[in-house]
Amino acid sequence: MHPALETRSDLSEPTCTRVAPRAALGVTCEVRQGTRAWQRVVLEDLSPTGFRILRLASPDPSKPLWIRIPGIQLLTANLCWTRGKATGCEFTAPLHIAVFEHLVRQAGGDLRR
Repeated sequence: MHPALETRSDLSEPTCTRVAPRAALGVTCEVRQGTRAWQRVVLEDLSPTGFRILRLASPDPSKPLWIRIPGIQLLTANLCWTRGKATGCEFTAPLHIAVFEHLVRQAGGDLRR
């Protein structure tokens, strides 16, 4: 496991570092951990290496998360932190920059570097 993704019981402090451009979005997605049912969440922030979602019920830091972002394949990520209703995750394999830019354009996102 990546050192920045060590399992933590509280997930209250960020453990992943931002290393890529980010975009503010507001896209409804579905996520799932383990055998739990799919949950609807809001993808609030996206970068090629990770994302922030809102409203993930009972996040489990010991399990990977699968996310369905409209228009692309199912992706896997690890939980890095949670603060209130927000959860930060890091993709297990970064998005290609062209895929990232396409998603931002489609969602009408605000790109921040």
